[in-house]
Amino acid sequence: MLKLENISLTVGNFELKEISFEVKRGDYFVILGLSGVGKSLLLESIAGLIKPTGGRIFLHGEEITNKNIQDRNMSIVYQDTDLFPHMDVFENIAYPLKSRGEEKIKEKIDPITEVLGIMGILKRKPVTLSGGEYQRVSLARSMAAGNDLFLLDEPLASLDSKSKSELRALLRKLNRSGITIIHVTHDYEEAISLANIIGIMENNRLVHVAPPEEIFKHPKSEFVAHFIGTKNFFSGKLKSINNTDLKEFSSSGIKIFCLTDITDGEAFLTIQPEEITISTVSESGSSRNHFAGKIIDIAPAKQGMEITVNIGVDIIVIISKESMIRLNLGIGKEAWINFKASSCKIYN
Repeated sequence: MLKLENISLTVGNFELKEISFEVKRGDYFVILGLSGVGKSLLLESIAGLIKPTGGRIFLHGEEITNKNIQDRNMSIVYQDTDLFPHMDVFENIAYPLKSRGEEKIKEKIDPITEVLGIMGILKRKPVTLSGGEYQRVSLARSMAAGNDLFLLDEPLASLDSKSKSELRALLRKLNRSGITIIHVTHDYEEAISLANIIGIMENNRLVHVAPPEEIFKHPKSEFVAHFIGTKNFFSGKLKSINNTDLKEFSSSGIKIFCLTDITDGEAFLTIQPEEITISTVSESGSSRNHFAGKIIDIAPAKQGMEITVNIGVDIIVIISKESMIRLNLGIGKEAWINFKASSCKIYN
């Protein structure tokens, strides 16, 4: 349905680089990333509000890169969409129909307002609406325009938790009715609850596009890893050792042994803090990996205490408060950490 090929754009000193992805009809595609990575600019380039400096955009197989917004047959809804303040709700929804000179407007609007649950507020002015009602009216106006591709820019960001839950349910309903949605957000819970495909934006690029279960089970960015509570996440290079499943992972000058059948090359490694032991003397035991370092931080965790040890990279260990006291651990003290090769999870 929609295809971006190597889209780049520059706004002031900000630049997006070579972004490519495809959205199929019926997809709920969420673009997820921190504030300031260019998510909204990308959405506006799709809508035709900003012209790319490179690349091409296709809709239904037709190139639309240089088409005006009114010729793209898509609707864009912002976090703070401006409804016409002098018009009531019905008039706002009817506006795109009236502008095209269509007839039997009420007959066309009634099913939309029923689906969105706003039939009881049609005579009210925008200033009297709650945040959730306001967004429902914005969506209704987009539906009245007859477009089957919605571009949503942080549509739930300013809503309270109850309104967010209601709007998420409504967006899922609209998507199931056949509307294809591209939704920009920084909220990973929002992404999980809505998307069938997620695109992760980081460092002005689209770094990973996949279904939610793959994105969050096999994170390929530090941004996602932090979201899902992965404390120890590293990018580096994987190299075989004597054609066995025991391999060497190198990152920031540290070499870690791991058991994996992942192909050699660029890879990502995670280690659960609970699978790492800490001591004040070298006690490698059966562990393949043992490193000396210095404790740089100690903080309470949900279960026990979170100890950060710098071994050239920062490694987080979780132990009980009793163990921390028994070992007499403290910030600035030397410590050894140990973990098995089988504790390392490798992704590529």
